[in-house]
Amino acid sequence: MGILLTIDKLTKSYGPIDVLRGVSLALDAGQTLALTGESGSGKSTLMHLAAALDQPDGGSIALDGVDITTLDDAARARIRRDRIGLVFQQFNLIPSLTVTGNIAFQARLSGRHDPAHCAMLAQRLGIDRLATRYPEELSGGQQQRVAIARALANRPALILADEPTGNLDEATGDAVLDLLLELVGETGAALMMVTHSTRLAARLDRRLHLSRGRLTDPPPGP
Repeated sequence: MGILLTIDKLTKSYGPIDVLRGVSLALDAGQTLALTGESGSGKSTLMHLAAALDQPDGGSIALDGVDITTLDDAARARIRRDRIGLVFQQFNLIPSLTVTGNIAFQARLSGRHDPAHCAMLAQRLGIDRLATRYPEELSGGQQQRVAIARALANRPALILADEPTGNLDEATGDAVLDLLLELVGETGAALMMVTHSTRLAARLDRRLHLSRGRLTDPPPGP
């Protein structure tokens, strides 16, 4: 399907701390990548940059051949809205919207709201019976599943997921990853997922390890 995401020589510092030091990778459409690394290694920073939520100090990030680091704020927001599905550790659900409203929110903004698709996601994630509840009425695990459904509702080209199963028990986490992998296969999207679980990482096509701001091969292990 060709390369969807290209990250080239990416650098990012916060004050005297070099968080990313020349990170490069390429991700094909339809491909899945697990990103592992110890806490503080720069994984979340890399995900935020790939999501066009922040700007790097150096290097480039191209999505479908478009260097998103050269775009203004409005253009980057359109890229996030139309092309990227984000699942971060902060759920960022809208308190005034029900579960159904939160799931549909980004799809409505991008003009790709499909009620049947949203209903399928809610059913597959086990939150269909929570449709009329508001975020404050949900557990952390339930909020995480709503955030995952919202990210997938507009059928994004690139899914960026930072510990998407972190608040879920093992069985539910496996079901969530099953759904992510299934939708990648169906739509040709690419998935980059941060995880501390070597078991889950092993299910993805590729695995890279971030250590001290640089990508390496993953360390030996199960």
